[in-house]
Amino acid sequence: MIPLLRRLWNGVAAYAVKFGVVGLIGFGLDVLVFNLLRVGVFGHDHLAQSPIGAKVISVSVAIVFNWIGNRYWTFREHRRKNFLLELGEYVIVSLGGMAIAVGCLFVSHYVLGFTSLLADNVASNVIGLGLGTLFRFFLYRFWVYGHHRADGLANLARAEEAQRTLFEEPPTDAARSAASPTEPGTMNGPLPRGPLS
Repeated sequence: MIPLLRRLWNGVAAYAVKFGVVGLIGFGLDVLVFNLLRVGVFGHDHLAQSPIGAKVISVSVAIVFNWIGNRYWTFREHRRKNFLLELGEYVIVSLGGMAIAVGCLFVSHYVLGFTSLLADNVASNVIGLGLGTLFRFFLYRFWVYGHHRADGLANLARAEEAQRTLFEEPPTDAARSAASPTEPGTMNGPLPRGPLS
């Protein structure tokens, strides 16, 4: 049972905890920017103050923050040498998560007619964010930062170790006996022949 729990922790749970911490900070940033835009702190009567415009901007800010946090903390041992490709894939997954949140907001605000600030927050920052987080976590863990990535740092380290193992010559018997100290009362090499042998 313990090895199974250890594998579960190392395979998913440890990443989920770190992902959750980064996500909570990103969530706070997202909610803060969204609400500042919605109440008109950055000006009135423009696209950024509309529910959809504010959400697109706030999520975009959170995506950049979350990428940095996940790259250098959550998935640091799986981050990729080609960071531009990694960022591109990260943004694609994040946009998928954002589409889920914006879709929930659109249905709530424009289809169901819940137009208050509270309803907008529940639709986008509770329901949409929850569904989008599940979507993003699994795609980040198993696609963007998956073990199969040839340019992932963990994969490159495994390849280097395999190459060292492949190309190192095994030690000879003489090198092995020279490397191991002899204990008092023991002899290396063949036993001496006595008069009866």
